[in-house]
Amino acid sequence: MRPAALLFAALFIAGAVAHPAAYLQFSADGNGQAKALRWTTSPIRWYASNHGADGVTATQFQAAVGRAFDTWQAIPTAMVGFTFAGFTSAAPFDEDGQSVLGFAEEPDMDRVLGATTFVMDAVTGELIESDIFFNAIFPWSTSEAGAAGRFDLQSVATHEIGHFVGLGHSALGETELRPSGGRRVIASGAVMFPVAFGAGITADRVLQPDDIAGVSDLYPEAGFHQKSGSLSGRVLLNGRPVFGAHVIAFDLQTNELVAGFTLNAQGEFVISGLKPGPHVIRVEPLDDADLESFFDASQAVDINFTPVFYPRIVAVPAGGGAPRFDVTVTSK
Repeated sequence: MRPAALLFAALFIAGAVAHPAAYLQFSADGNGQAKALRWTTSPIRWYASNHGADGVTATQFQAAVGRAFDTWQAIPTAMVGFTFAGFTSAAPFDEDGQSVLGFAEEPDMDRVLGATTFVMDAVTGELIESDIFFNAIFPWSTSEAGAAGRFDLQSVATHEIGHFVGLGHSALGETELRPSGGRRVIASGAVMFPVAFGAGITADRVLQPDDIAGVSDLYPEAGFHQKSGSLSGRVLLNGRPVFGAHVIAFDLQTNELVAGFTLNAQGEFVISGLKPGPHVIRVEPLDDADLESFFDASQAVDINFTPVFYPRIVAVPAGGGAPRFDVTVTSK
């Protein structure tokens, strides 16, 4: 038997415990080395539950989720494919060797639209099974144009499928606190941003550069790494490393944003999958988010510093990495 572990991944809206250890990706600690969680078989087989929800039949559910899978599969710089294996009476989160997507009624999770779990090989990081549930306590829509007062199933499925293939949350977005609790999205620069748009909005059907760079780095099409580049460095505060800083690369030629985090005790970051050319670098604290959407609650994420731009433009080369650099931030 292969050693396997069940990893509970992202909860869309509230956020969940995630253990990022690489660029926009989940990972497993296999024999002391971080292994990116990824599928090694293609196409990846998925099943749809034969139980619908209020306003959504099982057939409508399968069609909307299928369109979300197609969105990821259509990325020209990534080699990841999916195939619908059929309807099933199995429920999401049953550890049964089938990757099942379906509705489940979870009233205790009243801020969670959807969530993803993994069964993985804890040594190699190979994904064996991944299930996604959509919370049936919310009103859902599969309408092409969206529906007022109902959450867009295809949009939420597109986000959850990002987790399904191994991506963690992106912090490219802005929110504000609601008086009644929770956060409202003001702007989002990635489908993998952990807080959903409101009911009736279909914006997250379309992947953004940060999403595309992440999945392309994880499942690269032939030649992707020769055509793209990376940048790396450290974030320091009063001479000491900063853990959990958000590092954003802005492409001056395309206006695209791709980001990552400092993810170790040395305050180091790596952002891969970038288009070659000049980039502006900004470092900011994760003070506009629920930290547990990105990191384990036991990890000491430093947010006590002010945002800063690196004073030089960084040239990203094709097929390699820019020279490493340090970014110094100051306390608030």
